[in-house]
Amino acid sequence: MKQLYVRCLRLIGTFLRVAGVLGFLDRMAPRSRAATWARSLFAIHDIDQLARLGVPWWTFDSADRIAAFLDQRPAARIFEWGSGASTLWLAARAGRVHSVEHHAGWAADLMPRLPANVVLEVVEPTQTRTPAIASKKLGHGGLDFSAYVDAIDHTTGTFDVIVIDGRAREACLAKAVTRLAPGGVIVFDNVDRQRYRDAIASLGAQVEVTMTRGLTPALPYPTRTALLAHADDPAQTA
Repeated sequence: MKQLYVRCLRLIGTFLRVAGVLGFLDRMAPRSRAATWARSLFAIHDIDQLARLGVPWWTFDSADRIAAFLDQRPAARIFEWGSGASTLWLAARAGRVHSVEHHAGWAADLMPRLPANVVLEVVEPTQTRTPAIASKKLGHGGLDFSAYVDAIDHTTGTFDVIVIDGRAREACLAKAVTRLAPGGVIVFDNVDRQRYRDAIASLGAQVEVTMTRGLTPALPYPTRTALLAHADDPAQTA
C-alpha cells in the first residue's frame, strides 16, 4: 500500500511539474511552512528533493525545537538510528553525526550525498527463527536487529542528540537513555504508535517528555514526535 501511495504521488508530481505547480511551491517554500509541507508530499522517499527543502522527516515543531537547541551547541555530537533527510539536516547543524542504517540499498543511495562530518554505518539484520531483538514492522519477521541496536555500544562518549527513527525502536530507546549527554535530547519519531508510547512510559520519572504533534514533511496527515531529556537535567527545547 505504501509503495502504491508513493508511486501515485510521483505520478501526480510529474503532471504538477509540467503545469508549473511544483516550481511555484519550490519558490514559496523558503518563506512558507505550508508550501514546504505541500511540496514535500511530492518528495517522499526522494533524498535530493527533501534535502533541498531542508527538513528532517519529523514533525515541523520538533525540528524547530531541535534546530534551536543545536544553535546553542554547534559542535554537538549526534547518534542516529535510521538515516535519510534527517542525516543531512543534522550534519548541517552539528559537529559530528554517526548514523546507523539497516537497509544497505538506501545507505548506498545516501552515501555519496553525505558531508565529511557524517559516519554512516550499515548494520543489516540477520535471519533467524528466534530473534533476540525483533522489529514489529510488517514484513520484518524472522529478522534479528541486535547488532543494529548495539551499534551505539561501539562508539565512545555521550551524545547531545540521539535520534530513534529506524527499526526496533523500543530497544534503541533503552540504549539511548544511557548514552545521552547532560542537557541532551532524544528524538523519538512516530510515537502515534502505542508500543512506542508504552516504551517511553516505561522509563517513568527518568525522563521529561515533550510531545509534539502536527504536520510532518512528506505525510498527508499530522503525526507525533517525542523529545525526551533526563528528568534531572531537562534539555532546553521549549
